[in-house]
Amino acid sequence: MAHDQHQELIQILHDCAAACNHCFDACLQEEDVKMMVQCIRLDRECADICAFLEQAISRNSPFVTELARVCAAICDACGDECAKHADHHDHCKQCAEACRKCAEACRNIA
Repeated sequence: MAHDQHQELIQILHDCAAACNHCFDACLQEEDVKMMVQCIRLDRECADICAFLEQAISRNSPFVTELARVCAAICDACGDECAKHADHHDHCKQCAEACRKCAEACRNIA
């Protein structure tokens, strides 16, 4: 997997990690943080795997396909959780959208 072949995916991964990090931080500022615990947890998981897969693609890792499968699953979980809060929190809505886009892109290479 050459880095230049996957430039669009690299950007999608980067954008998803940024959206998850923003959501993570914004959730910590919510009045009822306890209600956001699962969202916060999945934001961290998703941001980490997206950043890791971005790096793996950049270094032409032989495990990109396997990592992309895991990344898609985590993005789906994060997107589903954020969607539960999307009506009340714009950061969750944006994160859910980024996660769904990223999950689809990861499935395309997995």
